[in-house]
Amino acid sequence: MKSLPLAANPRSLVKSSGVKKLRREGRVPAIIYGGKTEPENLEINAKELTNLINSTVAENILVELSVDGKNRLALLQDVQHHPLKGDVLHVDLHQIAEDEVIEVTVPIQTVGEAVGVKVGGGLLEHVLHKVRVRSLPKDLPESIQVDVSPLQTGQTLHVGDIVAPEGVTILGDKNIPVCSIAKSRASRSEELAAAKTEGEKGEKSGS
Repeated sequence: MKSLPLAANPRSLVKSSGVKKLRREGRVPAIIYGGKTEPENLEINAKELTNLINSTVAENILVELSVDGKNRLALLQDVQHHPLKGDVLHVDLHQIAEDEVIEVTVPIQTVGEAVGVKVGGGLLEHVLHKVRVRSLPKDLPESIQVDVSPLQTGQTLHVGDIVAPEGVTILGDKNIPVCSIAKSRASRSEELAAAKTEGEKGEKSGS
């Protein structure tokens, strides 16, 4: 994952009244922690932060954070939104090193059209939408893409079937299903109807 630039300033307003004042002025309170430094209160331009969050599907965004002319590599995590308006209320940033192996959760995206859907008329059921991965910051994927094209009706793709990008280790139980191709309701209805017909024929022939 490529790190995205983000500017921040030290924050002196930490009390509730001060935080509300920041938000009214279009700034978002933040905190950065990790590394060998003490946690530091920051403030970030709300519009710039919102644009950055909306530009990626990743839950954990890698940023090149600029504070007082100094750059720090950090993961943008734990974004708190207003429950009604959706505005960003607060963000946590986890400072990391370029050579530090990290573990984060990334979304799973399916690509392609399954044979069981295209030809067999089945339905794609996406069961697992996120997976935890381990990698260096430079190898961190924005998402894990899973090709469902080969799946036939009745087949299931599991975590252990996912081909991880280079430098990335997928964590968790390998037997957890990610997605499967189920028969459509119409197909199941046709099968039931056919079974019923065969049953009725068997009853008549036996009488």
